[in-house]
Amino acid sequence: MSSYQEFLAEREKIDYLIQKGYKITGVTENLSGAFVQFEKQDPDHTEECTLQILTADARKYFSSVMIHQQ
Repeated sequence: MSSYQEFLAEREKIDYLIQKGYKITGVTENLSGAFVQFEKQDPDHTEECTLQILTADARKYFSSVMIHQQ
């Protein structure tokens, strides 16, 4: 898979979670990418999800999503 295709797949996962009402609550970066923590708060409970982001373009993308959330 090309690097661009990998980016599109990661961006699609991020967009899906954002559309479902999740917000980025934390990021842990390492040498192979980043782990992005998402959280969705409902009145009854809280759901959490973590995505591993490997491409540099997807890391730039979730950074812009974080800025937009603030």
